[in-house]
Amino acid sequence: MNFSEVIGQEAVKERLINMVNEGRLPHALLFCGPQGVGKMALAMAFASYLLAGDETNEPISPIASNARAMLRNWEHPDLHFSYPTIKLPSMSSDHQPISNDFAKEWHTLIMKGTYFTMNQWMKQMEATTQQAIITGAESDELSRILSLKSSQGGYKVSIIWLPERMNLTSANKLLKLLEEPPQGTVFLMVCEEPEKLLETIRSRTQRIDLKRIDDKAIEQALVEKRGIDNDAAYRIARIAHGSWTKALDAIDVGNENREFHNMFQMLMRLCYLRNVKDLKRWSELVTGYGREKERRMLTYFQQQVRENFMFNFHKPELNYMTLEEENFAKNFARFINEANVIEINELFQRAYRDIGQNANAKIVFYDMALKLIVLLLKK
Repeated sequence: MNFSEVIGQEAVKERLINMVNEGRLPHALLFCGPQGVGKMALAMAFASYLLAGDETNEPISPIASNARAMLRNWEHPDLHFSYPTIKLPSMSSDHQPISNDFAKEWHTLIMKGTYFTMNQWMKQMEATTQQAIITGAESDELSRILSLKSSQGGYKVSIIWLPERMNLTSANKLLKLLEEPPQGTVFLMVCEEPEKLLETIRSRTQRIDLKRIDDKAIEQALVEKRGIDNDAAYRIARIAHGSWTKALDAIDVGNENREFHNMFQMLMRLCYLRNVKDLKRWSELVTGYGREKERRMLTYFQQQVRENFMFNFHKPELNYMTLEEENFAKNFARFINEANVIEINELFQRAYRDIGQNANAKIVFYDMALKLIVLLLKK
């Protein structure tokens, strides 16, 4: 993989290459930014650059040629991936899952592409209601692997996807690795919620902030990589909010957001009708999603609150909706106004937090729905 496969982010690509060329590459980089902007794609492209050099350079040495061949299948022995995992029912009670337990599933996922989401990874692991974490055993395994010499005589690269999902034991063990890094090792951490990382870990990394991808870059990629016509590509690029994964989601016929939109409509209609009995059923229905999906749904709800509020200003350039969402907003938007928009958004945010802290989902959603009845009456 090379940098040309990363959509947009030209300034960051140049910055990374300059770090290497100028001999000031830190031992740990923290890639931060919203979901879908290419953090993982950039980390994997940079890992390829460190292990096999620039693919535009010709001629190449036999070693570089061999490295590139291995990287095309993501099987380079000096590239190591760590990522959140779940505990399967088949695992013993004292077993702490490590990345290697799901190596086959991970390889299948990354071979499909370098832009993916936690939702896709959970499906790949066949997770149900579990929350994925990085265990202390994973940090032990990483320490063992990185203590070995580089098999190719160059860098050893450790890509840690979503380090904010480390439990405390894992985080403290990783901190020791960062304080005394194995010789020739570069850590590339791909993070979406850096505030959840230990401050001591953040302070030992150089942070690289990725901004949302330019709409033009997404539009061009949709046309060139996916064969989308220009008009559709323009609308999808605006809805994507700078996220390539959201753009791909928009062209997926069975995408999850359609399901969330149906649940959003149902919730709002039941609250408007003050149908407490059916709201209880609604709460029980979404509880069956599992915590990861419930949190994604609440994030979608917050987005829709914003879009419906902005719809009232009758300025199309301020709205980022699908046609289906826009049709619902025509009748519903007036219920989201200056008197309640902040409180409704905070209500969804509290539910998101509570679900993440393992609160009883059925109680959280039913309580949220009852409070929403009152808020929708505010004018």
